[in-house]
Amino acid sequence: MNRIDAAFARQRAAGRAVLIPYVTAGDPSLAATSDIIDSMVRAGADVIELGVPFSDPMADGPVIQRAAERALANGVSLRDVLALAAEVRLRHPSLPLVLMGYANPIEAIGEAAFAEAAQRAGVDGVIVVDDPPEEAGDFTALLRRHGIATIFLVAPTTPPERMETIAKLATGYVYYVSLKGVTGAGHLDTGDVATHVAEIRRHVALPVGVGFGIRDAASAQAIARHADAVVIGSRIIAEIEGGEARDAAARAGAWLSTIRRALDTMPAVEPAAAARAH
Repeated sequence: MNRIDAAFARQRAAGRAVLIPYVTAGDPSLAATSDIIDSMVRAGADVIELGVPFSDPMADGPVIQRAAERALANGVSLRDVLALAAEVRLRHPSLPLVLMGYANPIEAIGEAAFAEAAQRAGVDGVIVVDDPPEEAGDFTALLRRHGIATIFLVAPTTPPERMETIAKLATGYVYYVSLKGVTGAGHLDTGDVATHVAEIRRHVALPVGVGFGIRDAASAQAIARHADAVVIGSRIIAEIEGGEARDAAARAGAWLSTIRRALDTMPAVEPAAAARAH
């Protein structure tokens, strides 16, 4: 069993949601990102989504855009992110690591070279925001040969036929973008999320993580009643940029621990996806 599947299996057995925080690599520095990851693991993160900074992050709101700008100003490249992942892997051999970013940096070093480097670094999964599933078959197969999951985004507007395509390609989990728009924007409607997650599960047998718009313990609990995983990005970046860089790891970990406690104190539930898969 790979590390992503093991993390979901462990929390499924406990009736808990998987907690997946996102952090942009290189913000406020690569060394600080490494410390932030350690702090988030101590706070109860099950999976880490490590953002690859990019100059035109079309799906990201202003908070994560600023993080990418700070990382790029520090000269952080995809190769630097892979080196950071390898460093983190040495300290956390069982931690699932997922790279999240855009196609251009991968294409710049070549898909085959990227897949090989990601495997060497101990990367478990990849989310390429602007790589549509209809065009991702070859890349998905390449990653699969290197033992790396391809995680696809599903939006409120994703039609059933695209979900069927995703179901044939995706591994690990799928990431439901709960809001129309960019990260950190809008109002989270948990009833709408429940409806869409149920629809996704009619087409996709993998666990469903939900992100975009989760800002506090209450919203995390509300999502965890319907999803297999809670994904949090902008709110963590806000903690990181909200004070001195030397204290960023402590702030991120302290805030994330409140979400972990909130998820762990909920009554145990068995999500529909888990019940169907088992």
